[in-house]
Amino acid sequence: MEFRGTTICAVKKKGVTAIAGDGQVTMGESVIFKNTAVKVRRIYGGKVILGFAGSVTDAFALTERFEGMLNKFGGNLMRSAVELAELWRSDKVGRKLDAMMITADENTLLILSGTGEVIEPDEGVCAIGSGGNYALAAARALFQETDYDAETIARKALKIASEICVFTNDNIRCETVGENAVNTDTPPAKTKKCTKKEDK
Repeated sequence: MEFRGTTICAVKKKGVTAIAGDGQVTMGESVIFKNTAVKVRRIYGGKVILGFAGSVTDAFALTERFEGMLNKFGGNLMRSAVELAELWRSDKVGRKLDAMMITADENTLLILSGTGEVIEPDEGVCAIGSGGNYALAAARALFQETDYDAETIARKALKIASEICVFTNDNIRCETVGENAVNTDTPPAKTKKCTKKEDK
């Protein structure tokens, strides 16, 4: 039985890119296996964010290979994505991965697939996964007709998708990147308490 992670939505607006994902993992076509999975991550020292959908095992394989490319090419997102695509297409012993990924740094937003495709979405809005079309339609409408920021649009689009798609829930996690980004899902850094001796 295959485990699948479902919906990811990304929005790039006013110098901030947000990637939001739900928490549902489905076993087969009818069983909810987990409600609180984390499908959105920060990598490369927090400078790159990504979210994945599709077969959970394949998605992790795609993510690991991509992170390796980022380390190899000094965090250059586009170069890493293209090199990964070329590697995958020329890998005769490998196989096509049943997964897709959205990734972004402060300048670039990309969709990567396990078949070796690299796509830069139009208008800075994209979505993947079972509820991707619902999330994409909602995000485009919110992007064009409201003044919401990138994170708000991504979260609201996922919430709408969760109300329509049975493979998507409303346990939403979101990461942001960019000059004005505020990462509400990332725990604040621990501060060291001064002792009386240190205060003197």
